[in-house]
Amino acid sequence: MSSAMAMKNNTQEGDIPTQNTGDIFIHHSEAVWEHRDTYGPPGFKGVFTNYYAALCAAFAAIGGMIFGYDQGVVSIVLVMPQFLAHFTRVSDTASGAGFWKGLLTAMIELGALIGAINQGWVADKISRKYSIVVAVTIFTIGSVLQTASISYAMLVTARLIGGIGIGMLSMVAPLYISEISPPEIRGALLVLEELSIVTGIVVAFWITYGTRYIAGEWAWRLPFLLQLVPGLVLGLGILFLPFSPRWLASKGRDVEALQALAKLRQLPTTDTRIQQEWFDIRAEVAFHKENSALRHPALQDRSVMSRIKLEIVSWTDCFKRGCWRRTHIGVGLMFFQQFVGINALIYYSPTLFKTMGLDYSLQLIMSGVLNVTQLVGVITSLWTMDRFGRRPLLLWGSFLMTLSHLIIAVLVGKFSSDWPGHRAAGWVSVAFLLFYMLSFGASWGPVPWAMPSEIFPSSLRAKGVALATCSNWLNNFIIGLITPPLVINTGFGAYTFFAVFCLLSLIWTFYFVPETSGRTLEAMDHVFKDIISEQEEARRNAIESEIIGSADSMTR
Repeated sequence: MSSAMAMKNNTQEGDIPTQNTGDIFIHHSEAVWEHRDTYGPPGFKGVFTNYYAALCAAFAAIGGMIFGYDQGVVSIVLVMPQFLAHFTRVSDTASGAGFWKGLLTAMIELGALIGAINQGWVADKISRKYSIVVAVTIFTIGSVLQTASISYAMLVTARLIGGIGIGMLSMVAPLYISEISPPEIRGALLVLEELSIVTGIVVAFWITYGTRYIAGEWAWRLPFLLQLVPGLVLGLGILFLPFSPRWLASKGRDVEALQALAKLRQLPTTDTRIQQEWFDIRAEVAFHKENSALRHPALQDRSVMSRIKLEIVSWTDCFKRGCWRRTHIGVGLMFFQQFVGINALIYYSPTLFKTMGLDYSLQLIMSGVLNVTQLVGVITSLWTMDRFGRRPLLLWGSFLMTLSHLIIAVLVGKFSSDWPGHRAAGWVSVAFLLFYMLSFGASWGPVPWAMPSEIFPSSLRAKGVALATCSNWLNNFIIGLITPPLVINTGFGAYTFFAVFCLLSLIWTFYFVPETSGRTLEAMDHVFKDIISEQEEARRNAIESEIIGSADSMTR
C-alpha cells in the first residue's frame, strides 16, 4: 500500500495532514485504480458515486446540444418548401444551388472555427465558467438574427455569428468537464458532450419535421427561435457551478482550488484522496510553469508586452517537444471524425436516401431514424468508454465504418440506375447506413470530443483543445462544401471516398493513439513519455516535495 493510501482521514476540517513526502507521488502511465485509492468504481457505476460532478458535467454539456440542434434543423430546413420559396437561391432549380446550399450549411462551421480559436485565450483569461457565458451571449445574438432573417445574405451572416458562439461552446464544454471529473469516470462524463450533441440533432430533427406542416415562414423560423431556450438555460445556470479547480490552481488560487475540488467530490478538504489530487494539480501546474520560464526567460518580467508575447509563443509551444505529439493526436482525431463522413450524412441524409430510391416522405423519416441510431450508439459508450478504453473503440469503429461504406458503395454503384427494380438492394443500403451510424456513435462520435481535453498539460490545455476543436470545425466546413457536389456528381463515389478515410483512421489510430482511460490529467506526461530525462523527473519530484512540505508546515 502506498503512503497516500495509508494517510488518515480523521483530521479536523481545515487541517492539512502531514505526510511522507518521499513516496506519495509515484507517477504511472497506468489507470489510477491500479495504484491509488479512487473516488468510486470506474466507468458508468462511478457516475452515481460522484453524482455532483456528474450533474455539473451534464449541465455544461448543454453546449453540445446547441451545436447538435443546429445540425438537425438544417437537414430538414434545406428541403422544406416554405424555406426554399423564401430563399430561392438554394432551391434545386436555381443556378449554382449546390454551392449556395453548401455555403449556407458551412457558414456556421466557419464561425465556429473563429470562435474556437479565440476561446483558447478567453477560457484561460476569465475562466472556463465565464467564457461559457460569453459564448452563450454571442450565440443568442446569432439565433435572433437567424429567426428574423429576410434575405440570404442576412441568414448567412446570422449563421456566422451563431457559429462563433457554438465554436466557443464546443471547445470549452469538454475542457470544463475534463477538469472537474474524477479520472475513474472522466470518459463517461465526457461522453455527455457527444450525447448532448446527438440528442440536440434528434430533438431538432423531429421538431422541424413537425413544423414543416405549418403554412408560411414560421415553419422554419420557429425551429431557429427554439434554439434560444437551451442557450439561455446554460448561460444562466453555469453561474451557479463551481470553477474548474485546475484553472484556479493555474492562477495561484490554491485554497479556492482545494475548496472547489472538495465541493465537486462532495468530500471534506482533509480527505486523503482530495489532498492527493490537490497536490497533483499544484505540482503539475508548477512544473509546467517552470518549464515555460526556462523556455522563454526573456518574457518573465510581467510587463504588458511580455505577457502579449508569451501568449503568442505559448501557441507555438503546442508544436514543440513535450506537446507536439498531443497536438498531432488532438488535431488528427478531429480531422478523421469529419472525414469518415458523419456530418455529410447528417446534413444531407435526405439527399443520400434519395440516391437509394426512397420517396420524399421516407427520406425524411429515415433521416430521423438515422439520428436516433447514432444516439443509441453514443449511449453505449457511457459504459464502454471507461470499461474498454478509448483506443479499442476507435479501432473497432474504424473497421466497422469502412465495411459499411464499402458495401453501400458497391450497392449504389450497381443498382442506383434502377432502384424500383431492386428494392431489396436499396433497403440493404439503408440498413448498412444505419449500421454505420451505430458504429460511429459508439466510437468516433464521443472519443474525439473526449481525448483532446484529457491529453494536454495544464499550461497549454485550453490552447491545445482550441487547436483540436478548430480542426473539427475547419474539416466540418470543408465537408459541408464538398458533399453536395460529391453526392450529385459521383453517386457511389461519395461512399468510396469516405471508406478510404475510415481505413486511414484505423491505420493512424493503431500507430499513434495511446490509451488515456483511467489516467489522471496530471499523468499524461508519463502516458506520452514527455518526461524523458532523469533531471526532469527529479525536478518534478522536488516540486512535489516542496508543495507537500509547505502543507506540512501549516500543521506544525
